[in-house]
Formats: sequence, C-alpha cells, structure tokens
Amino acid sequence: MSDTQPENLPATQPGADAQTPGAEVIDQREGMFGVRGTGDTSGFGGLQRQVALPGGSAKPYGGWFDGATEKLESLVGDGAIEKVVVQHNELTLHIARERLVEVAQHLRDDEALRFEFCSGVSGVHYPHETGRELHAVYHLLSITHNRRIRLEVSCSDADPHIPSVVSVYPANDWHERETWDFFGIIFDGHPALTRIQMPDDWPGHPQRKDYPLGGIDVEYKGAVIPPPDTRRSYN
Repeated sequence: MSDTQPENLPATQPGADAQTPGAEVIDQREGMFGVRGTGDTSGFGGLQRQVALPGGSAKPYGGWFDGATEKLESLVGDGAIEKVVVQHNELTLHIARERLVEVAQHLRDDEALRFEFCSGVSGVHYPHETGRELHAVYHLLSITHNRRIRLEVSCSDADPHIPSVVSVYPANDWHERETWDFFGIIFDGHPALTRIQMPDDWPGHPQRKDYPLGGIDVEYKGAVIPPPDTRRSYN
C-alpha cells in the first residue's frame, strides 16, 4: 500500500453538507441557529435547515485510504462495505451489520491493515432516517501503522440488532453494554448484555432522541427538587 504521502498523514478531501451532491437529507429542522447564507442575523424569523448525512466518496480517496480500502475489499468481497465516506480528513466505512464481525477480524489480523485497538462503540439515533434509525460507530486504531479508521453500522428501531465484536475486540464488552443501556441497540452474542449505568428496571433508553425530557425527583439536603417538566412555570 505504497503512496506518495507519509503514512501518518490523512487524505485531503472536503466535507459534505446538505448542498453537496450525493448527500442524504434525513430531516429538516427549524430554529434560531445553524443556518448560513441568510440575511436574518437574529434567527427570530424561524430559520430552516436540512440535516444531511454525507454521501459516498468517489475514488481516489487520497493518502493511505485507497490502499486500505482496496485491501479490505479484496478480503471481504462484495456486499460487506455499503459506503465509503471521506470527510474532515477521516475515513468512515459503512458496514453491513451481518458482515461486521468478519470485517473487524480482517481489520485486526491482516498484516497490511493491523487495526489492533478498538477504543469503543458509540450509539447515534436518527429518528427520521426510516429503516436506519440506530447507528453504532466504532473507532479503530492501528498502532503498527499509526492510522485511524471508523466503522459505522446501522439498524432499524423495529429490529435493533447488531452483532457483538467482543470476540474480536474484548475491550468492547463494557462499551457495548453502555450503548445498549443508552440507545437500546442489542448486540447479539455479547457475553452479558446488561445495563451498566441505569438501574436494571429503568424504562427506555435515555440518550435516544425520542426519550422524554422529563426526569425524576432528586433529594438534596432534605428537599426534593422536581424534574424539569413538572416545575412551576413563571411565563
């Protein structure tokens, strides 16, 4: 995987937004902030903006990205990598969930890849991305080659199952428990998928976008502070 750039330098390719060709618009929001190119500097006019996920990037990606993706594609064949995104000088591979463990195994073990360390998995909830509402994002580091890569896997609210990668990256044990706890993604094959921060009988998953913004009574020095949605309004 020789290239003209030093091994530890990323590719240079611009990021994407809602106006970028190929971007996937999943929602439209209205508010006071986050919109550029308008004369309304106060935001009180009710600014509208599109929420978009970047589309797939075209080859060549630049730097070591091309060699790494080509090597992985040769190992896993068709159907495993759904999309390759180069944005903000970072490489993200969208992986079909049924092929996740296989892809992770190759990324860890192949001599040309050697992503030996997974720093964890994070959950993301896009309630308006129909059929792909829940995403699990894995951050991998190659200590051998001084490279970083991101894997992203999606599933639906109706079928929130993603294979566990604990067999490949054992340190993901607690990270998968936390993602299950807060987002409700079920990691099939996890050795003990239980809540890690919320009580075992806690209803729901509190970091999902559709989780209610209320709370529970909190006792502080003998006084009970009601949750935000039940406090008295002075408006």
